[in-house]
Amino acid sequence: MNTPISAFDLSKEALPDLLLKIQQGFIQLPDLQRSFCWHDDLVIDLLASVSQGWPIGGILLQEVCNGSWKVCSRLVEGVQLEQVPIPTELILDGQQRCTTLFMCLFSNRPVRVQSRRNGKMSDRWYYVDIQKALDPDVEREQSILGFNNRRIRPGFAGHPAINCSSPEQEYELGLFPLAQVFSYAAWRQGYSKYWQYDPVKLELLDRFEREVIKRFEHFQVPVIRLKPGLPKTAICRVFEKVNTQSEQLNFFDLATACFASQDFSLRDDWAKREDRLKQHRVLQTVKETDYIACVALVATYHQRQQAIAAGNPTQQLPAVACSREEVLDLSLADYQKYADQVVAGYEEAARFLYGQKIQTAENLPYQIQLVALAAILAVVGYPQDRVRAKLEQWFWCGSCAALYTSWHERRASRDMVEVPIWLNGGGELPNTVQMAHLQAERLLLVRRRHGAVYKAINALLRKNGAIDFAAGEALAEINLFNDPIDSHHIFPVAYCKKQGIDKDRYNSLVNLTPLSRLSNQKIGGKAPSQYLRVLEAEGISRRRMDEILRSHLIEPETLRADDFESFLSKRAYALMDLVNRAMGKTSTGGLMEIAANPTSKRASA
Repeated sequence: MNTPISAFDLSKEALPDLLLKIQQGFIQLPDLQRSFCWHDDLVIDLLASVSQGWPIGGILLQEVCNGSWKVCSRLVEGVQLEQVPIPTELILDGQQRCTTLFMCLFSNRPVRVQSRRNGKMSDRWYYVDIQKALDPDVEREQSILGFNNRRIRPGFAGHPAINCSSPEQEYELGLFPLAQVFSYAAWRQGYSKYWQYDPVKLELLDRFEREVIKRFEHFQVPVIRLKPGLPKTAICRVFEKVNTQSEQLNFFDLATACFASQDFSLRDDWAKREDRLKQHRVLQTVKETDYIACVALVATYHQRQQAIAAGNPTQQLPAVACSREEVLDLSLADYQKYADQVVAGYEEAARFLYGQKIQTAENLPYQIQLVALAAILAVVGYPQDRVRAKLEQWFWCGSCAALYTSWHERRASRDMVEVPIWLNGGGELPNTVQMAHLQAERLLLVRRRHGAVYKAINALLRKNGAIDFAAGEALAEINLFNDPIDSHHIFPVAYCKKQGIDKDRYNSLVNLTPLSRLSNQKIGGKAPSQYLRVLEAEGISRRRMDEILRSHLIEPETLRADDFESFLSKRAYALMDLVNRAMGKTSTGGLMEIAANPTSKRASA
């Protein structure tokens, strides 16, 4: 696409002209913009700034013209039209300010504001105290008053209520309704007549007109106009940069607006599919952005396959990807074509993960790898026997080696190209399988209980048949029935501190294992030899206890002897063997050094 050297123009717009375009519907909001949600004090601050001619920041508009990219739009809140025109501009930034100024100054209706205390909405009218506005010793904000829908300001702290429910009461109190700032002449005429053209009152009104009203009439709003023809990706990036809400807009929001312009509600469609996915515990945290990225992966995969079938040379094949650009290039036709396939892929992914003893969303190492897994299964179907073994190898390589930590979108895209070919018996080993490597030292460095490597190894322990210390049941079964399983120290922290063991070593992954809350209570802060005697005294035989410990890859004698260093080296070796078998690797580099010299600096780094 040919894009202009400058993607925007800078200009100024007279406030009355800007608000008139809003009233006529030529300036609208893209439908993904959230509703007006300002508080009373923010409205007063903005009105005070304009009344003094102070800057209020720029407004960012997207010019709309025939042939340019379209999004679904809506009128600015407070605008009421029987026939809504096609907008010429959309407000990308400045919605709250534009809406405030329109409702206060142009709509001749009360302003809907949100209570800062309880979040409830209420209608407000705003007035300026003429005397106070002209007093240099009074802050302008103090001269602007908010009234309820009946134009009454309740009394408080000994001050009487103020009633402006009729023009005569406004004239008597010297309170000017800001809703009439652009029809000031008519209000002035009524005021003058009420005071029988008193020269003192008229001179006061002249000053008010010069020092306040004219500020509104001549106020210039800085406007940045994005030129038509900008790519959707650029507009999405602008949304993300200028949005100041706590929850940033994302490419799903923009895709929603794209599809809405074609009378299709992406958000409603996702809500139905989300309900279906959430029937599986492991899929309960799938986000809308994950889902739409998965659809993009599948759609671009099929586009590439079609190009291959057409005989296109390799260098001309379309990319398979799931980044912002691909999501925003997704057509409604492709979305509708592949959405069901993607949901089926997610459901097959849940089935696959269940077989790996990953049964809840909290157990999942990477959400983005789930996106890739669902997309792969969407195009190849649920694998059987030898093919499933390959998929397991790919999955554990990505999880245990933490390959989805950085550049994860690129990793998912590459896997989407390579893994289906490999599963079907062609191609080389996928890059994820080739690159996967977990160094032994990493086991001693990992301390994040909720990190990907820790979650992956915990899942492998459950798959390997790990049994809970106290319950005597397989952890996979306990987890299945919602009993809480968490990460706990094998050599307790309190014991390690007393023994002077280095914090980094006793907090390493090697000294952590998944256990129930009951087991953790039994362990307490005791030495391993002591809590083993407690468990055995409650009816667990020594032989059974040894079986339970070995299911966690713990050598029982190291615990019975309270030998932390031997425990650490032997379990590290066993964990590395478990990981390497899952990844289809044979290397145990670094383990021999740890086993021979467990207190080395290398091991305790």
